[in-house]
Amino acid sequence: MQDYRKTANWLLSSSDPSIRYFTLVDLLGNDLDSGDVVNCVEQIASGPKARSLLAGQQPDGGFGVEPYRKWIGSHWRLVSLVNLAIPPENERVRKASDEEIKWIYGNGHRKFYRNDSGNVKIHASVYGNALGVLSYLGLAEDPRVEYISRIVLDSQWPDGGWNCDANPKAWHSSFNESLSTLWGLIMYNDANGDSEVRKAINRGCELFLSHRIMFSHRSGDIINHEWLKTRYPVYWHYNFLEAMRVAAMAGKAKDPRMKEALDLLESKRGSDGFWKAEGFYWRPFPKNRKIQKGLDARLEAADWGRTGPNEMITLNALRVLKAAGRASF
Repeated sequence: MQDYRKTANWLLSSSDPSIRYFTLVDLLGNDLDSGDVVNCVEQIASGPKARSLLAGQQPDGGFGVEPYRKWIGSHWRLVSLVNLAIPPENERVRKASDEEIKWIYGNGHRKFYRNDSGNVKIHASVYGNALGVLSYLGLAEDPRVEYISRIVLDSQWPDGGWNCDANPKAWHSSFNESLSTLWGLIMYNDANGDSEVRKAINRGCELFLSHRIMFSHRSGDIINHEWLKTRYPVYWHYNFLEAMRVAAMAGKAKDPRMKEALDLLESKRGSDGFWKAEGFYWRPFPKNRKIQKGLDARLEAADWGRTGPNEMITLNALRVLKAAGRASF
């Protein structure tokens, strides 16, 4: 077991209270009512990342573009804010969640297909992200959120995942479509403890674990080398570190089928003791530029770091390694 106290101390020196909060709670095991933790929580909404994600909010709760606009729509901002532990009672986040629910229930977002075997194909990651966000905000018992959970549960494939491919010949779940969907179910289960949801989570985890996170179960080869690059955020993309983080959230971090992915994660730690981003799905939003509907895709409101050690990637790496019994502090 590796001692990561130096790395944890670096995270504690972050200018972002969300990073300090997660380091204190997830890595160092501080109580939620401890003074340092409470102090971080009080600062999260005004932290640099959360502040950027909430900037430019409109009276309707949105941000001047459709909710799914990559990556500056409210859908994506809410996922990021939840992953920063934004306080659920934050009024601006609640307003954004209102727009999210209205959008989910709008026309054009409930398109179902079936493959030749009768499996439902749908953009489940959209519903999964919404389910996770709304559950975190304390809305798991809302009938509209329960309805979203039913869509996710009813569209799960026999192999444990989900797929949105309209091709009726598609037979295997999509890793991209399944990862954030599984995250949403875990968040929902944390809020309501439903046994049916727990079974669906176990089946979802099995999709990734049966592939040892990154390998074909037929050829034994790595399925996609792009999955092995450390990135944050990953949005709807599959990523080996995010898959291990989600599996750890489900209590699967010590599953022996995680070993090779854990070894790879440890090998990516730099000589300085930290992890860096090896690629990006986002681009910085230009300063002083107003949001327009015709903006290029992949612009991001928050700065997640593009050079040097990456705080979120390092944090997530240590979360996984601790859960797997490979890290001490």
